[in-house]
Amino acid sequence: MDVFEQALRESVERAQQAMLTARRDGRPFAANQHASRILDLLDRARVNGIDTADWVPASAWASVTAAAGDTA
Repeated sequence: MDVFEQALRESVERAQQAMLTARRDGRPFAANQHASRILDLLDRARVNGIDTADWVPASAWASVTAAAGDTA
């Protein structure tokens, strides 16, 4: 794994934790912001040919897509 990929992966992990914390603390706007950040990071990885299939667990992915859907 190169430095760019590692940095993206770590950023996704931090954003996941922040999103879950915001949801737990009843801060839906903050959770939505973190979910959007996750989607942006995953898109950046995809554009650069990085496989992110195992970066976001299914349980967290449901939260990401739900929160991102709330912003539309």
